[in-house]
Amino acid sequence: MSEKLHIAIACGGTGGHIFPGLATARVLRERGHHVTLWLAGKDGEDTAVQGWEGRIVTIPSEGFQFGAFRSVLTALRIARAVFRCWRIMFRHRPDVVLAMGSYASIGPCLAARLRGIPYVLHEANAVPGRAVKLLAKNACAIAICFEETRYHLKGMNAVSAGMPLRPEIQRSAFSGQKPEFNLLVMGGSLGAHAINEMVSEAVCALADSRVSVTHLTGSADEKSVADRYRAAGVNAEVHAFTHDMVPLYEKAALAICRSGASTCAELGVFALPALLIPYPHAASDHQTANAHALEKFGAADVVQQSAMTVEWLKGYLAEQIKDPSRLEKMRVRSAARNVPLNADAILAGVVEACARK
Repeated sequence: MSEKLHIAIACGGTGGHIFPGLATARVLRERGHHVTLWLAGKDGEDTAVQGWEGRIVTIPSEGFQFGAFRSVLTALRIARAVFRCWRIMFRHRPDVVLAMGSYASIGPCLAARLRGIPYVLHEANAVPGRAVKLLAKNACAIAICFEETRYHLKGMNAVSAGMPLRPEIQRSAFSGQKPEFNLLVMGGSLGAHAINEMVSEAVCALADSRVSVTHLTGSADEKSVADRYRAAGVNAEVHAFTHDMVPLYEKAALAICRSGASTCAELGVFALPALLIPYPHAASDHQTANAHALEKFGAADVVQQSAMTVEWLKGYLAEQIKDPSRLEKMRVRSAARNVPLNADAILAGVVEACARK
């Protein structure tokens, strides 16, 4: 095998798979390898990979569906995706496949196995998703972010790699207790209506002049949340979305947010304590598992959306303001997670090692 490799990266679907895959792809290209991105033909993928100058392969893929008729359709779609991948790999055979999880991984990995090509899986969450569970047995290696994931991958080659982060995320200096109580609220890239409503109502009801808020709402709730804060006289910055997260993380004393894998990693980078509200409809309830991993470490508190009320949130915030030493302890524990900033390079090394076995 030549020193320079042809590497296929299956990272289609959502930004949570595309951005870590893209970060790793750029490291591998910088090392001189030929890298092809394999996408799933979903809305938003073109925007997510803007600026990528390498080859892109699109294999239409769908998530798992259950029920007698839908299961048959799922099987047929997977078979069609595998056949398409198999044909492309016949003409442009990669040395190794890196799959970032989700249904977009299944076609490329099963086709790679049929072609005798090794593949590496990346599992971002504490509990492996359905695709990783399906593919793990025959993977050359499975790169993980949470040590808890090993429990679900017994007897397999699980390697700690971490979460490849966006280039703009940099480690902030661990500054200890923050003099102001700035609250960072975010419900994911599209926002979360329940979080937007209850948190903004709780902050307004708290009526504490020491509290300032930075709230990322998503486009649907931006105006209503901004109007609510303004009417209550709360010092608040409200944005639908922003790419410039670094200053927001750096000035925050506490985050209230979902517990997706990228968010959990970024909280650790900035040693930011958090109240985590897992997305209740996440596959395999993986956000709850992620949240409990941080809670067990002492870096976050967890509340289920179904149990959250405005009155509970108001009381929770009042307690954190009254006893800042508690947030300080959480901040120290968050820093102790030692989230790797070079996860993209670590993962790239795992891929290279598997290709050269």
